Amino acid sequence: MSEKPTYKALEQRVRDLEQAESLRKRAEEKAHRAVQEWNATFESASDAIWIMDADQRVRRANKMARTLFGDSKADFIGKHCWALIHGTNAPIPNCPAPRVKESLVGQMMEMQIGDRWFHISVDPILDANGRCSGLVHILRDITKRKLTEEALVESERKFRSMMEAFVDPLYICSSDFVVEYMNPAMIRRIGRDASGEKCHQVLHGLDMKCNWCVFNRLSIHEPIEIDVKSPLDNRTYRVANMLIDNPEGTRSKMSVFRDITDYMQAIEDKEKAQAKLIQVQKMEAIGNLAGGIAHDFNNILTSIIGFTELALDDVEKDSVIEESLQEVYTAGKRAKDLVEQILAVARQANEPTQPIQIDKIVKEALKFIRSSMPSTIEIEQNLESKAFIMANPSQIHQIIMNLCTNAAYAMDAAGGVLRIGLNDVTIDHRSPLLQEGVAPGVYVEMTVADTGPGISPDILGLIFEPYFTTKTMGEGTGLGLSVVQGIVEKSGGKIIVESQVANGTTFRVFLPTTKVRLTESQKEKSVLPKGTERILFVDDEAALAKLGAQILGSLGYRVTSLTDSVEALKLFKARPTDFDLVISDMTMPKMTGDVLATELMAVDPDIPIIMFTGYNKKISSLTVKEIGIKALAYKPIIKADLAKTVRTILDGNVE
Repeated sequence: MSEKPTYKALEQRVRDLEQAESLRKRAEEKAHRAVQEWNATFESASDAIWIMDADQRVRRANKMARTLFGDSKADFIGKHCWALIHGTNAPIPNCPAPRVKESLVGQMMEMQIGDRWFHISVDPILDANGRCSGLVHILRDITKRKLTEEALVESERKFRSMMEAFVDPLYICSSDFVVEYMNPAMIRRIGRDASGEKCHQVLHGLDMKCNWCVFNRLSIHEPIEIDVKSPLDNRTYRVANMLIDNPEGTRSKMSVFRDITDYMQAIEDKEKAQAKLIQVQKMEAIGNLAGGIAHDFNNILTSIIGFTELALDDVEKDSVIEESLQEVYTAGKRAKDLVEQILAVARQANEPTQPIQIDKIVKEALKFIRSSMPSTIEIEQNLESKAFIMANPSQIHQIIMNLCTNAAYAMDAAGGVLRIGLNDVTIDHRSPLLQEGVAPGVYVEMTVADTGPGISPDILGLIFEPYFTTKTMGEGTGLGLSVVQGIVEKSGGKIIVESQVANGTTFRVFLPTTKVRLTESQKEKSVLPKGTERILFVDDEAALAKLGAQILGSLGYRVTSLTDSVEALKLFKARPTDFDLVISDMTMPKMTGDVLATELMAVDPDIPIIMFTGYNKKISSLTVKEIGIKALAYKPIIKADLAKTVRTILDGNVE
C-alpha cells in the first residue's frame, strides 16, 4: 500500500499550482498585448495588406486595403483576391501566389492596376508541418515614383537624342573637370569615349587645366564663346560654353566645338588633296597594269628560269653551252626584277626585310657598276658607316644601281666623277632636315653625286613620277626613281635631291638604323636542303607542272605532278596517306588553289600546303594563314627558294 502524502508535500503542490497559474495568466496577458499591438500595426500600416488562406480567399484586410479597394470590411472576407483587386473571375496570368505556394519562398514584383502602380510582395504562412496554410499579400503604392522615373527617362531620352543629333562635337564636364558625357561627334574627334577622364587631357593633351577655361566665369543665363587652338590637333575651334544645373544641386559645363580653322588653309588642303587624288589614280592605273601582266609573265619566267637552272645542273662546266645558258638565266632574273620593280611602283610588292650592313651591299653593287661604266667616269667612294638597317637586300641593291646608273647616264657624254658616300647622322629637333620631312632619329645617309649637267628646275619636281624620263626611247623605263622613292619611304626613310644646272646632282638617301642583328639560323646556307618525302605538285600549265616535278625530283623528293586541280582532289581523296606535302598554283580553271586547299584539308586537316602565285589580288600571306595554308610563294620559281621553303614546311618550322 502506497503511503499517503504528507501535509508538507500537499502544501508544496498547492504552491506549485498557484505559481503555474500565475505564469499562465502573465503569458496570456503578454500574448493579448502582442495581438493588440500587431492589430494596431496591421490596421495603421500605410501599405495595403491582405491575409488569405491557401486558396487566396481573403481572411483579413487592413484599413489601407479597404480604402484602396472598398469600404465594407464584410465585403472582403471570403472573396478571392483577384476579384477584389483586378475585378476578374480567375487568377491573372502573372500572379505570384501559385509560385509562392509551390516554392514556399516569397516573391516581389511591380504591377500596374488601373491607373496606379504598386510594388507587390507575396509571402507564405506556414503551419506546424511546414505546409502553406495561407498567404500575406502586401501592396505599396509607387505611382508617384513610377511617374517620376518615366518623366526622367523621357527627359533623358530627349536630351540624349538632341545631343547625339548635334553635328558639332560637344561634351559635358563636372566642376572638377571630369568628362561626364561626349556626343558621337566628339568621340569621333578624339577617337574614343573618354567619360571619366580629365577634359583638358583628352581634348587638348594638356596635363593641367586649360588657361582659357571659362568654367568659373559662367552663369546660368550667360553662355560664353571663345576661340581655342587645340594643341591636340593644332586646329582652331569656336567653343560655346554654357552652365547646366543638375538635379542633385551640382553644376556642369557643356561645351560645343565648331571647327573654324583658317579657310585659306582649307583651300590649300583641298588643292593638296586633289593633287594626291590624281597621284592615287595614276598609281591605281599602274597597279592594274602591273597586276594584269604579273601573273602570266611570271609563269613564262618560271619556265625560262627553272628549265635553265635544270640545264645548268647537267651541262659541261666552262663550256660554250653553259655560258649561253648563264646568259639566258641572267636575262630571266633581270626580267623577274623588272616585274618586281613594276609591282613595287604600284605598292603591291611585299618584300621580306632583315637586318643588313649597308656598306657591304654598296661595295657589292659598285663592283657591277664599275664593270659596266665607261672609263671616262671616275668613281670615288667614302663608306664610313658600318651601321645596320632593316631592309630587303635586293631592294637596297636596286636603290644603288638606279641612282648610280642615272648618274652615269648624266655624265656619259663628257665623263666626270661619281661620288658615293655612307655616313651616320642623327636628326634632332634642331636639324634643318626636319623641314625636308626627315623625322628625328638615327640614320645612315647615303649620297650619290655626279658632276653632270644637273637637272632643270622645270622638271626637278617630276623626276620621281612613274614613267617620267629624260632618256631617249629604249634607254629607260622611267620607273627607276619612283621605285627608289617607294623603297626608301616604305622603310621609314627619306630621299632628297639637290641639283643646279651645270653643277651636277646629289641624291641624299636617309635610311633609319636598327640594333637588330641576323641570327645564325637566318643566314644563308650554301648547300640546298633535300629530302625523300612524297609531294603532290599541281599547276594547270603542263610546262610548270613538269618543271616542278623535275626540280623537286633533283632534290630527292618523290613527286606526282598534275595539271588538273579536280583530278588532284580525286587522287588525294583516294590516297590521302600517299602524300606528305601538296604544292599548288593559285590561279587554275575548274577549281582555284585556295578552294583546292580547303577541300584537301577537309580530307586531311594535317596535310601541309604551299601555295604558288604569279600575282593574285585574292590571295595574301594573311589570307593563306586564315585558310590554313602553311606558306605562300611567288613565281617565278627559283630552285634555291623552293628547296628552302619545302624543307621548312616539312620540318614544321613555320611561325
